[in-house]
Amino acid sequence: MYNSFVKTIDLGDGRKIEIETGKLAKQADGSVVVKMGNTMLLAAVTCAKEAKEDVDFMPLQVEYKEKYAAAGRFPGGFLKREGRPGDYEILVSRLIDRALRPLFPDDFHAEVFVNVFLVSADKEIMPDALAGLAASAALAVSDIPFNGPISEVRVARIDGKLVINPTFSELAKADIDIMVGATYDNIMMVEGEMEEVSEADMLEAIKFAHTEIKKHCKALIEFSEEVGKSVKREYSHEVHDEDLRKLVWDKLYDKVYQAVKETPKKHERHDKLDAIKTEFTEEYKASLPEGAEANEVLISRYYHDVEKKAVRSLILDEKIRIDGRKTNEIRPIWCETDYLPATHGSAVFTRGETQSLTTVTLGTKLDEKMIDEVLVQGSDKFVLHYNFPPFSTGEAKPLRGLGRREIGHGNLAHRALKRMIPDDNSYAIRVVSDILESNGSSSMATVCAGTLALMDAGIKIKRPVSGIAMGLITDKETGKYAVLSDILGDEDHLGDMDFKVTGTEKGITATQMDIKVDGLSYETLAQALEQARAGRMHILGKILETIAEPREDYKPHVPRIEKIIIPKEMIGALIGPGGKVIQDIQAKSGSTIVIEEVDGVGGVVDVFASDKESINKAMRLIKGIVAVPEIGKVYEGVVKSIVTFGAFVEILPNKDGLLHISEIDWKRIEKTEDVLKVGQEIEVKLIDIDEKTGKLKLSRKALLQKPERTEAPQRPRNDNKND
Repeated sequence: MYNSFVKTIDLGDGRKIEIETGKLAKQADGSVVVKMGNTMLLAAVTCAKEAKEDVDFMPLQVEYKEKYAAAGRFPGGFLKREGRPGDYEILVSRLIDRALRPLFPDDFHAEVFVNVFLVSADKEIMPDALAGLAASAALAVSDIPFNGPISEVRVARIDGKLVINPTFSELAKADIDIMVGATYDNIMMVEGEMEEVSEADMLEAIKFAHTEIKKHCKALIEFSEEVGKSVKREYSHEVHDEDLRKLVWDKLYDKVYQAVKETPKKHERHDKLDAIKTEFTEEYKASLPEGAEANEVLISRYYHDVEKKAVRSLILDEKIRIDGRKTNEIRPIWCETDYLPATHGSAVFTRGETQSLTTVTLGTKLDEKMIDEVLVQGSDKFVLHYNFPPFSTGEAKPLRGLGRREIGHGNLAHRALKRMIPDDNSYAIRVVSDILESNGSSSMATVCAGTLALMDAGIKIKRPVSGIAMGLITDKETGKYAVLSDILGDEDHLGDMDFKVTGTEKGITATQMDIKVDGLSYETLAQALEQARAGRMHILGKILETIAEPREDYKPHVPRIEKIIIPKEMIGALIGPGGKVIQDIQAKSGSTIVIEEVDGVGGVVDVFASDKESINKAMRLIKGIVAVPEIGKVYEGVVKSIVTFGAFVEILPNKDGLLHISEIDWKRIEKTEDVLKVGQEIEVKLIDIDEKTGKLKLSRKALLQKPERTEAPQRPRNDNKND
């Protein structure tokens, strides 16, 4: 038997979320089932009893997994079982992780594992909007130390109205789609995409989401008390040496402050800071009694605190950043397009010490990304991939497989650009950003380089997009704060906020925000958004200086696509038995042909080839098959057979008409073979179609100039009848 507890959250409009614990996964430290409609998520959290030795960070691991059985489906592939996480599962895992991680106590270092499974799936209810709530609820009913609870919701604007956790169908009409994670008091995480909306509209959506999240957090606090888990376990994961801490601060703070103030270059600054630490460590070891060992882990920890304080104080007290810029100043930018001549489109975007080399490749429908998720199936014509090799930061490490960071950064850049791809685009488009240098905001460099490369490829994007990463430094004791434009890697690492914003001249297209400090006001957030807008416009100006608009035409080596719509009933004829007809057309023309049946439209045929001649030949053959004979139209025909009363001429594939001997020429013809030969190509006009039999009547003489009529010579008149 089991003793379960249930909590209900009312979303309005008859919708509700139920949270239950005590029925499933009872050996975990905390587990819940979150249910909305027929969608159910199982979340379970476990925590190690003790932290591993010398661990001074939060070893949190979050896994979101969708079970295909939840939607009554088999997994794809040979094994027919769930495999490694897909991109969507990784992105949802990151959404959960980013909201939870900052809220564990600073000195709590035991390994924590959060697992969230989709176990039942309603085709209309989006599970990612419930995953953060499920993870937080599992922590709430455990004794794991956590300064929550949090919840996450999706907020969308549909027909001008903001909606919490819309359905799949509703979301298709939204011009704002963002996920917001927050505690009762503070926003922790924002991520989403928009249809060029204003800063004020985005801020309104975040506030709307937070109002709903407060209800969730209040319910979780009550739930934790009802279950008897409001008191968390005691722990002691850190051993400190206060004398050593004081020594590090007293000896090194001034040196570190001067180093960060006087050394704007990243690697030079890091080398200088490492040298200060190494020198101190050696001196400290020498000062110890014989046999005593220095605790280098504590030295590193205290030294990191010194670095953090020095950087923050420099910015707050002197308004000077570690690379010498003002708070709202953008690093120097240079751009170049068409850098790689053999690609379909390419660009280099460099901002300070961050650089992206981006390429664009254009393909057919056969190149589209296939989507086979538990709840979403289909294809994507536009994909963006982001690569971050170790050499971009000067690290001597081997290249490994993609990490979650690459997936997340690529997704943000994809969302920033995808709504700017023209609606009538026929190509499958792949954008690849390779980060060659990195010192802050490589995902935003990807957005800028992606815009440049798309325009270089000749894609008629609706408007160019630029992106910027904003930072924040705060001091609770003094109340001072500084909003930083175009942050460096160190400013991200040592600061209180990483806020990325992308957009066009008309408005915002995507955003990603992570906040590491309590009490960020909406006024400060509004200032950051306005400062970001000014920065985006500056960067956009640099992009437009490099290439003002998309190229007029694709590059000569870019394969071309032409589209033709055919009647639905002609699709079979074009494909032919076993694909024989379409394969024959492809072989004769050297083109690739893709046919898709679209409801309400018919057959959409894409013809893809490396040159115009191949496309034209394929189009002629296709039109010949699907065309319906029209009276009055002129055709290029081929004589198929000759008979005594004329010739049969093929004007369309498998469509012959009779060219009667009287319609061959204006002059009298005794024998057809005197004028025509089998296999001869001639122009004919369709002059009639028999209504009963459908037989075609052709004329060649209708296309020839009619000869002028001449008068016959008159005989001389003879009036003398007797002669």
